[in-house]
Amino acid sequence: MLHTVNKSPFERNALESCLRVAKAGAGILLIEDGVYAALAGTVVSDQVGARVGECKFYVLGSDIAARGLEGKPLIDGIEIVDYGGFVDLVEEHNVVQSWL
Repeated sequence: MLHTVNKSPFERNALESCLRVAKAGAGILLIEDGVYAALAGTVVSDQVGARVGECKFYVLGSDIAARGLEGKPLIDGIEIVDYGGFVDLVEEHNVVQSWL
């Protein structure tokens, strides 16, 4: 399953809910304001980092750029993808769960 999270972890609990139910081997794609969860050194970094070995994390590069976060350190193990990579992820996974 691919989970997409588009809300900031500092404003909503979508990421927390996603991490609670995501099974090992799932993909988690951070998009829109969800990209803030990919930043190293935040209050959610440990929660995300603890699941990196169990789930595969991705972040949409254009959403990082749109928020002026280019060059900011990301949590180790999070892969930056472009729109083509987003499409590839959707094609690779049989189910997509959007966390709003």
